[in-house]
Amino acid sequence: MTIPNQQAERQALKDLVDTFSNLADEKRVAEQMALFTPDAQVNTYIGGKLFAQAKGTAEIEQVFSSFLAQFHSVYHLNGQHTVTFRSETEAEAINYCAVKLVGEQDGKQVLQDHSVRYQDTYIKQGGKWLISQRIANFMISETRVIG
Repeated sequence: MTIPNQQAERQALKDLVDTFSNLADEKRVAEQMALFTPDAQVNTYIGGKLFAQAKGTAEIEQVFSSFLAQFHSVYHLNGQHTVTFRSETEAEAINYCAVKLVGEQDGKQVLQDHSVRYQDTYIKQGGKWLISQRIANFMISETRVIG
């Protein structure tokens, strides 16, 4: 399938993923919701087990906000992002991300270090790419006391 301006479309999708991560790092969850379709679905797996499931931006926002409230520092580093176009308005991608979360437990700083593989489905609406489905697979996780 030939997609007009395919390189520009790939960059727009990469920007979408990077913007999601930038907003997560600043815990600007409400602003992240503009990156999803209203009926989006997010399933999160940790260690192969379903950790959280949310449908619709209101539910996704509540799940993300509750999770991030546990941490004072959040850091995402995005890696490879491979896109497959299904049509001019539908695409899928796999993206990898290193996620570091720092919170306090028993008066100590605790780091959660996660290696995450996202499987995304995107829809282009009104000329803008949005996430319609995200499966987050926290494949490798480590927790340790720091500082």
